[in-house]
Amino acid sequence: MQNIITYKKIGHIALVTINNPPVNAMDFKTRLALSDAIDQLNSDNKIKAAVLICEGRTFIAGADISEFDNLPFKDPWLPDVVQKIEDANKPVIAAIHGSALGGGLEIAMGCHFRCAVPSAKLGLPEVTLGLLPGATGTQRLPRLIGVDKALDMMLTGKPINAKQAIEEGLIDKIIEDELQEGAIAFAKEILEKQIPIRRLSKTKIDKTNVTTELFEKYRQRNNKTACGFFAPEKIIQCVEAAVDLPYPESLQVEDNLFMECLNSDHSRGQRHLFFAEREIARIPDVPKDTAIRNINRVAIIGAGTMGGGIAMNFLQANIPVTLLEIDQEGLQRGIDIIRSNYAGQVKKGRMEQTHMDQYMELLSGSTAFDNISDVDLVIEAVFENMEIKKEVFKKLDQVCKPGAILASNTSTLDLDVIANYTKRPEDVIGLHFFAPANIMPLLEIVRGKKTTKDVIATAFKLSRSIRKVGVLAGVCFGFIGNRMFLPYVREAELMMLEGVSAERIDRVACNWGMAMGPHAVTDLSGQDVFFKIVDGWKDHPDDPAFFRVCKALFELERYGQKTSKGKYIYEGRKAISDPKVANIAQQEAEKLGIEQREISDDEIIKRLLCAMINEGALILEEGIAIRSGDIDVIYANGYGLPRYRGGPMFYADLIGLKQVYDDINEFRDRYGNRYWTPAPLLEQLAKQGKTFSEWSQHK
Repeated sequence: MQNIITYKKIGHIALVTINNPPVNAMDFKTRLALSDAIDQLNSDNKIKAAVLICEGRTFIAGADISEFDNLPFKDPWLPDVVQKIEDANKPVIAAIHGSALGGGLEIAMGCHFRCAVPSAKLGLPEVTLGLLPGATGTQRLPRLIGVDKALDMMLTGKPINAKQAIEEGLIDKIIEDELQEGAIAFAKEILEKQIPIRRLSKTKIDKTNVTTELFEKYRQRNNKTACGFFAPEKIIQCVEAAVDLPYPESLQVEDNLFMECLNSDHSRGQRHLFFAEREIARIPDVPKDTAIRNINRVAIIGAGTMGGGIAMNFLQANIPVTLLEIDQEGLQRGIDIIRSNYAGQVKKGRMEQTHMDQYMELLSGSTAFDNISDVDLVIEAVFENMEIKKEVFKKLDQVCKPGAILASNTSTLDLDVIANYTKRPEDVIGLHFFAPANIMPLLEIVRGKKTTKDVIATAFKLSRSIRKVGVLAGVCFGFIGNRMFLPYVREAELMMLEGVSAERIDRVACNWGMAMGPHAVTDLSGQDVFFKIVDGWKDHPDDPAFFRVCKALFELERYGQKTSKGKYIYEGRKAISDPKVANIAQQEAEKLGIEQREISDDEIIKRLLCAMINEGALILEEGIAIRSGDIDVIYANGYGLPRYRGGPMFYADLIGLKQVYDDINEFRDRYGNRYWTPAPLLEQLAKQGKTFSEWSQHK
């Protein structure tokens, strides 16, 4: 215990220091040690006040989330430790650096005073894990900064900086110099001025502006920004209880609702993604100490929408970019689009003009390959055509310096074929960005047969530098994301041939939680894009019904949003149902001899998800994805699957692989085995009563 908490006397001040690297999480041993330290403080007659401070790079960054799956919690549980600090018979001052998040901020609010360095961040991000601040946070924060500001912090989960914190009353003092000395001086000031101890549980909430309409406003906001999520409503209910009930009763409401959140499938899904996103960079055969190549300058081949979006990521990471196009007109158009995008952010107040100017200074353009001979990384973002990419990589092989990483943004094509057009396939990697590339967080890092480990390690470091969620994928058609997405869209298309309208399929998908339905997605990307992807796939199923509606729309030049007609009619971006599309689907079904029938909402969602899950099982078995969690991260960050579902593979684990296996067998009996043959891995795990997650951990 002494290694976790040290108790040191400096005159009449006790310095209680937590040292639980890497982030001073409030796990069982730390809670127990802190509880013992408070007992020592209370019994130490020579001490007049205490400073609670942390070693390392941060204050307490939260509770130990891994304990949340191991109920019951070991005593002392965090709310009890917070209360014990508040009940201390001497002033306790929290001295904050780094981040005071979640349970860390709740500990700080249990203290009687709070000070922080200017760079500190404070927040209650539990909502991002499907939880609420369950260690008295929903009760203390409204008492400290007011109901509306407390709701803003808890419902968004976003931290605030020290300047905001002192303005809102969350902290009492900013320490400009050395934190320990400043906090001790602050403690002495409190004693000298005899400032009364402030115990938040005894503090009344300011109800001046608290009305029923206030809570309704936040509920309406939730319906827009967090529709479907479980925890936000429970947070509002906790704050309502804080306003309406005595503290002990409202605290019981918080405790009950916290356990409801903790035991919900939503929180399980969000906690799964929390850990999965921290696991993705662990590549079994790429050691942590693998040498990293320096990336000081980048070139992007292709100044279109995708190339420009990719460039913006590097500019915002202060990495110089050369944008290359075949002619000056196309190059200037691409640069102008980047400038326009930044200008729009400045106009909306999301970016400072000085930052825009800085980014544009880092951008240069060229129409000559020789001008990118000194770059450390080049990313090809030209049209999705193997012949075009072949010529690009042959040229890059000739002009790029030794050791430069040659990357392709291809979304479906064979990276190994592309790499073989160079004499250095070991330097070739896939960096598959998702549109819009400057906004979407996902980056598929595609490993070729000959890609070296240091190139992979560099790609992961780079993904973090440009604030992307990088996930490793092997080489196959569509890699992980698109390979799984095609069966999902395939079933959506086939159900149209069976008589289900596009809007009903999309509605069912959205009601389940998808950000957009499959047909709205294909209209957004373009029916022409999907047709060309499928048409160019050499090994696509020999089935005349495969993407038949997409093909018919392509031939009618109904490409989607870009032509204002696709599976929907568009007024701007507003999608309007078009009866003609149902007629087109019916006509194509008649040509194919497909009978139209009634299909339930339950079957719609099962077919969409089972098609995706079964393909995911094949991807795992083939080694295209390392872990099932990697697939889940891809779908949560790139395909609009709600975080509270945890990803397609986690969802399958949650409902049971036996259920998924049985559903697929039922579809096989009804529709045949062309698409509905259970993946061997799925069948194996279903019969063993195991999960994809267990298989991933023990393979």
